[in-house]
Amino acid sequence: MKIAFSISALALAAATAVSAQEMPELQTSNAWFTAGETTIQEIIDRQANTGKAKNVILMIADGNGIGTNYATRLYVGQQKGKLGEEEVLPYETSDFYNGIVKTYNINAQTPDSAPTAGAMNTGVKQRFNLINLSGDAIHDDCSTVAGNELTTFAEIAEGMGKSVGIVSTARLTHATPAAVYSKTANRNWEDELPEGCTAQKDIAAQMIDAMTSGMLDIALGGGSRYFVPKGEQTPNGGTGHRPDGQDLLAVARDAGVQYASDKDSLAALDMSKPILGLWTDSHTSYEADRPETEPSLTDMTRTAIEFLSQNEEGYYLEIEAGRVDHANHAGNFARTAADGMIWTEAVALADEMTNDEDTLIIVTADHEHAIAFNGYCGRGTPIHGLCYKVAKTGEMHSDELALADDGKPYSVISYANGSGTILKQGEGENDFSGSRPDVTQEEAIDLDYLQQALIPMESETHSGEDVAVYAKGPWAHLVDGTIEQNVIFHVMNHAINAE
Repeated sequence: MKIAFSISALALAAATAVSAQEMPELQTSNAWFTAGETTIQEIIDRQANTGKAKNVILMIADGNGIGTNYATRLYVGQQKGKLGEEEVLPYETSDFYNGIVKTYNINAQTPDSAPTAGAMNTGVKQRFNLINLSGDAIHDDCSTVAGNELTTFAEIAEGMGKSVGIVSTARLTHATPAAVYSKTANRNWEDELPEGCTAQKDIAAQMIDAMTSGMLDIALGGGSRYFVPKGEQTPNGGTGHRPDGQDLLAVARDAGVQYASDKDSLAALDMSKPILGLWTDSHTSYEADRPETEPSLTDMTRTAIEFLSQNEEGYYLEIEAGRVDHANHAGNFARTAADGMIWTEAVALADEMTNDEDTLIIVTADHEHAIAFNGYCGRGTPIHGLCYKVAKTGEMHSDELALADDGKPYSVISYANGSGTILKQGEGENDFSGSRPDVTQEEAIDLDYLQQALIPMESETHSGEDVAVYAKGPWAHLVDGTIEQNVIFHVMNHAINAE
């Protein structure tokens, strides 16, 4: 005890001496030093909001794990003329609480979007490729659906008289948006079930049931082909995909649900009646390719919040930036970044349009990708381009590209696997060999460039890494530390039921 006391006393004396020591003016006047003091004071001044949440907005950038988010931050900053790293994304400010989320599924180290979104919408971790069914349900086995259905946050919100909405740049029948309203033994049963399956409806049919019953009030995104009979023309000029011949869009219209197929028709709708907007046959366009007639993620976010805010009892809105995930799967970071950038704008807009006093906003991702970052690059190196060497003076990178041991430059971002593999297939099915191609900076920053990958795969995979979560509003301070993904539901549920 005496030894421990002596060590503690010495530590205290040393700390006091350091804090009392006068620091040089060149240190205390340094911008980094003063910014650090400001940040600490902002955190000290932060007050926990323990009021009841009238509204909840769950914002999920699909596949936007900590690595992808880092790259998006640099991209956004560089688009503004900065070096990149100093950029602060809208949800990275000190008025957001934050934590780390473990994303695994109960039977998968590397998660799938269906059960990850399901965990956030029910409070229960789920099986790979299933949506909103308990752990006793089996993937692709319709007979295990009955009795394993979980109650969703949307159902709870609707039971409290709140409105419910979905916004997504993916198909509205895709995994993440489907987790708001669907319960299925296979996330791919978007418009067709296996023969003899009577325990559930397909996902598109479940969505229309949710809209016609009044549980789902507004849904904006892509995927019209799953609501139109096979062979018939969709409102977007494509071809329907439903093999059962049902015209679910007609069912919705007959029930009083308004339909929009582009930006102009969306703007012309009556904001007092339920709204279904489908801009494309499948997923919406990547932001980098989006035509003017197609609503953007920010357009959809604005419309959904304006519509839902009419309910005095409040609302639950899930917003997904689904194509961040798809561009990562393609190994195409330029499109990942463009969708990530408008995602940050959607978060800023949602924050601007709501009141911190009564609206809980949670910003997160469902999983990360097999994305990696190569060094050692100087500041200002284009995050989607080739690595420049660190300069000896100033902050900006040198004009000399960093070279690998093969004498060739390399991109800042690479993927552990994917279609951009540096290996080339030989004569045999499993015969892969080769060396890295020589790439110029101009080629690397092209919109269609695929970042170099190692393991050859048609589509790059998810990874099991943690993701970040940010929150502001009532009970946002419950988002803290390292949590299981299903805890996000419990934060939302506590917030709307707080006394």
